[in-house]
Amino acid sequence: MTKQELEKLLSEVKTGSKSIGQALDELKYFPYSDLGFARIDHHREVRTGYPEIVYCAGKTLDQVREIFRVMAERENNIFGTRANDEMYKAVKEILPDAVYYDVARIISVKMKQTEIPDSRIAVVTAGTSDIPVAEEAAVTAELLGNNVVRIYDAGVAGIHRLVDKLPDIKNCRVIIVIAGMEGALASVVGGLVDKPVIAVPTSVGYGANFGGISALLAMLTSCSSGVTVVNIDNGFGAGFSASMINRLK
Repeated sequence: MTKQELEKLLSEVKTGSKSIGQALDELKYFPYSDLGFARIDHHREVRTGYPEIVYCAGKTLDQVREIFRVMAERENNIFGTRANDEMYKAVKEILPDAVYYDVARIISVKMKQTEIPDSRIAVVTAGTSDIPVAEEAAVTAELLGNNVVRIYDAGVAGIHRLVDKLPDIKNCRVIIVIAGMEGALASVVGGLVDKPVIAVPTSVGYGANFGGISALLAMLTSCSSGVTVVNIDNGFGAGFSASMINRLK
């Protein structure tokens, strides 16, 4: 519990708007709420600066809706990744302000404003087929309070498409590079900029791509310094890491 939250609770008890019993109940559930199927971590924002984020895949509609309901009670911004349209509709039934980003597969409920730094994050894809992963990264970064520059379909097979956008890319503080096939784009970008590059291998490609393994290994063995790599198709992880870098004081 933050100092402001504790002061608010004490004030409500003093004014009589909340009983001692109610205050004790709130204190009991401030660390986390046990729903039986999930334990919602309410202190994660205090520890890390970001509230808990819901991974929706594999959860039932009722589970997703109940998690969002409990998190909304704490008035934190909420979003869930890898969500489908049915999950969004279930959440919207109880939280009318919920928004669904269908390409990114993210549900968002904005409860409070976030201060946005002037520096920006670039999200660059090798091809159009990489856009779903790119949108997961871009929307994640935006919901965490960042300005994002999208540069799509700028792969090495037509290198002039990337060169044309280099001024925009170099003006960003962090660059997320998303590529499938042989994953060469991350090495190329890493050799052209003086900013951290977060590489995201995607499962886009033909049989020998092995579901993204070829791009993953190429990015992990990149000869360009300053390239770090997240897991295959992990746009969320890239967007989250880029936000942490971009928001450093």
